[in-house]
Amino acid sequence: MLLASACQPTVEELLPSSSRETTRPIVQGTDAPGDDAVVALIARRTRCTGESPVLLCTGALIAPDVVLTAAHCLAIFGPEGPYEVYVGQVLLPQPETRGRFARVTRAIPHPDYDARTHAYDAALLRLAAPLDVTPLPLSESADTALVPGASARVVGYGDTRDAEALAGRRRQGTLTVAQVEPAAFRASPAPSMSCVGDSGGPVLLRDGAREVLAGLTVSGDVACRSEALNVRVDALLDGFIRPFLAEAPAPGVPTLPSGNLCGATCARDEECPSGLACVSVEGGPGRCMLPALQAGDYGASCADDAACGTGVCARLEPDGAEACRCFTPCAAPPPDPEPEAPAGPEAGSGGCASVPGPGGPGLLALVLGLVRRARVSARR
Repeated sequence: MLLASACQPTVEELLPSSSRETTRPIVQGTDAPGDDAVVALIARRTRCTGESPVLLCTGALIAPDVVLTAAHCLAIFGPEGPYEVYVGQVLLPQPETRGRFARVTRAIPHPDYDARTHAYDAALLRLAAPLDVTPLPLSESADTALVPGASARVVGYGDTRDAEALAGRRRQGTLTVAQVEPAAFRASPAPSMSCVGDSGGPVLLRDGAREVLAGLTVSGDVACRSEALNVRVDALLDGFIRPFLAEAPAPGVPTLPSGNLCGATCARDEECPSGLACVSVEGGPGRCMLPALQAGDYGASCADDAACGTGVCARLEPDGAEACRCFTPCAAPPPDPEPEAPAGPEAGSGGCASVPGPGGPGLLALVLGLVRRARVSARR
């Protein structure tokens, strides 16, 4: 799991307590350089310098523009939150230069998902553009291969429970199927085990000469030692995966120019360029913006903040020569309030319980919560 700086919560700590043991690198695993169809789900990046990716989960590419992951991976930011996927062996502490990013345009959790039991803990993500990667073949019926004692391969970017092998690197390991249920199956270590950050990652079984996607990692014991709970992919096909894959592309809608967002208003997200959100602040007109930035214009391409004068070098797209653009807010931010001296028994006690850091997933989650409320009011 990605660790934030001191006193800031990790993504795992922001999840509901029932999910902390379920955002499941692989314990006792090895590198998986050839599994390009296994991707990392991350929070959408805002800045072009000084920002490490925030690892949320793992996912499996099942079509050039569709990723299957766990529904609880959307718990922090919600289905409308800003997400990207990463294709590459190494994500953290910094992505390898040959790695690629893709923006998520739509996230749909399974309609029967139960956060308490992890029943149908699955979600589908639509990407803004197809990836040049061969998708994983789906298990049409896992009955023949999915039996107790069968060997399975699990892949993910999660925790290893090894201080020398940090999360954010794609790894693989072997499990043994222990118990099979109508819509899920449990697995035991052989010798590997999925762990925090592997949630949504594939569990692969042999089907003749090939591997097929038989399950998704969704839960397990806190220590990542004894058991993994996995959702069966064949139980998701008819009512969830196949209808999504068969959907016709949404009709194109003209979008506002990214260089004149301060002078234009929006009524819905589809009018915003590059997947920005249409946000109404305090009942005002809708403006296209990134959730972690205020409304503003995106100008010339840039490599760092120094190229942008009084603005910042913001990430408008995940990748490409024009991904990073100089961002100028429509209005100057309000001045910081004067700090108040602590009073009472807490004065001089130190600690950091009430001192949020300047960034990280905690602040991002707070900003996104406010944006979600504003977006709801804008659509009424």
